[in-house]
Amino acid sequence: MQDDLPLGPAAREPFVVMAKPVGPLCNLNCSYCYYVGKERLYERPHRFRMSQNVLDLYIRQFIAASPGPIVQFTWHGGEPTLAGLDFYRLAVQLQKEYLPEGWTVWNNLQTNGIVLDDAWCAFLAAEHFDVGISVDGAKWLHDTYRRDRSGDGTYERTVAAVRRLQAHGIQPDLLCTVTSDAAREPLAVYRGLRDLGTGWMQFIPIVRRQEGAVTEDSVTPTGYGQFLTAVFDEWLHHDLGRVQVQMFSEVARVWAGGTASLCWMASTCGRVPVVEHDGSVYACDHFVEPGYRIGDIASASLSTLVDGPAQLRFGSDKRDLLPAQCRSCPWLAVCNGGCPKDRFAAAEPGEAGLYYLCDGLRQFFAHAEQPLHEVVRLSRRGLRPDAIVAQLRADSEARWRGIGRNDPCPCGSGRKAKQCCWSERW
Repeated sequence: MQDDLPLGPAAREPFVVMAKPVGPLCNLNCSYCYYVGKERLYERPHRFRMSQNVLDLYIRQFIAASPGPIVQFTWHGGEPTLAGLDFYRLAVQLQKEYLPEGWTVWNNLQTNGIVLDDAWCAFLAAEHFDVGISVDGAKWLHDTYRRDRSGDGTYERTVAAVRRLQAHGIQPDLLCTVTSDAAREPLAVYRGLRDLGTGWMQFIPIVRRQEGAVTEDSVTPTGYGQFLTAVFDEWLHHDLGRVQVQMFSEVARVWAGGTASLCWMASTCGRVPVVEHDGSVYACDHFVEPGYRIGDIASASLSTLVDGPAQLRFGSDKRDLLPAQCRSCPWLAVCNGGCPKDRFAAAEPGEAGLYYLCDGLRQFFAHAEQPLHEVVRLSRRGLRPDAIVAQLRADSEARWRGIGRNDPCPCGSGRKAKQCCWSERW
């Protein structure tokens, strides 16, 4: 590579890149995938593979744009393992070559796991990759939505990949989608993930639209709220301290006075651009469309692009275009209007731009606020998770003592206990 290629200064603020070494190519045919059809953005024939030159420039630019001393590389897809193991060997070699002295690099690979054999797992372990595996909890749900190109389910192969990674010392993060079907089986989904024993999971709501209408596989706001509250109760009662659920950790962090690391929970966005296999840069993984292409790394540095006026405006629009209902919402700090891609519902009194899943999130926040605040308070007192659970159970028993199904609910809603929080007592 020539030394006069654009590298640029460090960015105004830290940012994360989703690098897509094979673009939208994938060995699965997941029915809800939002990246399906991105091939149309390219003239055919087209080679969906990041070249060595683009890889070299991307790594150099991203390291140059980072404030350090830790540089985070995220490899995404499509299915990023289709780039081949040698691609990642080269990527690691280039990272080590360009990394300043005293800095460290962190790699994350988000994969369906299908091609991960022992050679892959040995490499990922040796180079200290974090790995995310996409798995939809219960087998029947996974095999309904996550099929291969022959139409066969992939659950067993995905679980085998999890076990193989664990055998090599890697506990993968589990990424699970929440469809309309999954929302009806929250405990089966959660327990299926928990029983894989990795200790960490995240839930991604599926919201898709076709011809302006929400698809049948999309989770409804009510369904999403019920899913989160059911999973939260199971986690709080049985798995506090043993299992990390991303959503719960992020909300607790905000309520403890910190800042969420999830982009959809932040007040602004735009700090998670996409670098496609050909070096094109897009505003966000959910906005890989011509109108959101902000440039390419061959003609401008990543730091210049991410701090450019188009991207800064994209990020600030999340905050500046909030409807009045959001601005006055008691849960604004833990939601900030949700993901811009799904802000298509009508707010009160008919104002545009409300997050589609708003009602479900409000249900969950109201349900989780008191116990999560208590968890944070007791943690700061130095109590261990088992002691926290015991204290929460004792508090709940005291609150419900002497209250029958037809008595007013102790939460203060004014409804009968059986019509309110009866099923949620310890």
